[in-house]
Amino acid sequence: MSNPGKELGDETPVYVISVAAELAGMHPQTLRQYDRLGLVSPGRSSGRGRRYSLRDIVLLRSIGKLTNDGINLAGIARIMELEETVARLDNEVAKLRHEVDALLAENPPKSLVIYRPENQ
Repeated sequence: MSNPGKELGDETPVYVISVAAELAGMHPQTLRQYDRLGLVSPGRSSGRGRRYSLRDIVLLRSIGKLTNDGINLAGIARIMELEETVARLDNEVAKLRHEVDALLAENPPKSLVIYRPENQ
């Protein structure tokens, strides 16, 4: 399972379901249910067993907090979808800001032209 020279990151699926469930403070059956519902998508071992990453554990803990706050699983799925969209849009805005800054650095504005209609 180990690969010399390859570091394990937050996305690396290493935890078996029993360990992941313990780390998340949940029952293994709950993790199976969340997998079936698509709330979390663990990796799979060659024998098809679920393997959870550190990122999956953090996600499971977040789901647990939301359920404890009274939010149902459909609501949690929608919240996760919206959070993913916000993160994607944040990245896109940051990229566009960087591009605009580069364009302005290459071509600084000479002056601002303010348009005023003649009948005012």
